[in-house]
Amino acid sequence: MMENPNLDRLAYLDCAASTPVRPIVLDAMMPYLTEQFGNPSGAHRLARSSRHAIDDAREVCASLLGFDPHGIVFTSGGTESDNLAIHGACGLSGVAACPATEHHAVLYPVQAHRGRIINVTPEGDVDLEHLEAVLDDEVAVLSVMLVNNESGRMIDLEPIAEVRDRLAPRALLHTDAVQAVNWMDIATAASRADLVSLSGHKFGAPKGVGVLAARPHVNLTAQMQGGGQEAERRSGTHNTAGIVALGTALQCLHESREDEIRRLGLLSERLGERLVGAIPGCHETISKTHRAAGLLQLLIEDVESEALLVLLERFDVMASAAASCASGAMDPSHVLAAMGVDRVAAAGSLRLSIGWCTEDWEIDHATQVVPKCVEQLRGSP
Repeated sequence: MMENPNLDRLAYLDCAASTPVRPIVLDAMMPYLTEQFGNPSGAHRLARSSRHAIDDAREVCASLLGFDPHGIVFTSGGTESDNLAIHGACGLSGVAACPATEHHAVLYPVQAHRGRIINVTPEGDVDLEHLEAVLDDEVAVLSVMLVNNESGRMIDLEPIAEVRDRLAPRALLHTDAVQAVNWMDIATAASRADLVSLSGHKFGAPKGVGVLAARPHVNLTAQMQGGGQEAERRSGTHNTAGIVALGTALQCLHESREDEIRRLGLLSERLGERLVGAIPGCHETISKTHRAAGLLQLLIEDVESEALLVLLERFDVMASAAASCASGAMDPSHVLAAMGVDRVAAAGSLRLSIGWCTEDWEIDHATQVVPKCVEQLRGSP
């Protein structure tokens, strides 16, 4: 029998989908959900209090991301930030390009602008030769994520920016850093990017708040018309509590990132080694030297992901097969397909992602539960 040593808690290994709100973040945002409820667009004292809190969060984001404060645009999350970056940069006639492994929040907007899709290598990196064939003066925006949300593959933007500089110097370089922010100093990793997207709930802020950071030379066409907030780039009443939370979470992450990468890297490595060693026909899609510290994707032969996830949940292990979507359904992974993994092998994918909230016992519990669940499924008729 597989027992959970913490009977009142779940082993949550789906931090790439979402993380809990950090206690310090909850404390920071609560005043703006209660007594400090003023609309920051107003003129009275309560409005000014909210506006000052937003300005403070904007300064924090700008400093930690390596952008000018005027370039910080608060949004509802990563999807809106990605859409604003691509639609806003392309306008009505611009052409967009991205690798085939991008999140659908990038892929679909790119396809809406005569999208040029770039091949990736079997290891999930951008195929630079194909990038050279794709780029020309028609391209208005090139979007390349820093860390893939399914495989955890880390991407170096420098060689990509060099190709852009040679072949499409007018194209803006956008990066979806939604997964990367936990594992990289964005000011350094995205120093060549013109636009950077973040989503608060991936690093300890609540759902419903994000950032698009833009360099001074970037001109964005607003996608939401109304009150003209965010310097006419994103209309709509500010989510003051969420924005305060995002700034607080980003500051907390900045102060703890190096220690957390070391701690979580060891936990993820232990998890991967134990599972690969215990399950025949199991391997990691990306080697530990090329993936983010807390994101582990496995391919397990002769097992279907959906059945495995259902069984894991019975034993209090929360995981996923790929990216989260609205229906919860598990369609074949476009990321694995782009990497050349056939549908049969991809059907056995398992993503185990950890974060600031992960404890040692969760790893130990998963290393006991996953092999036994796989064995049980393989033994089923």
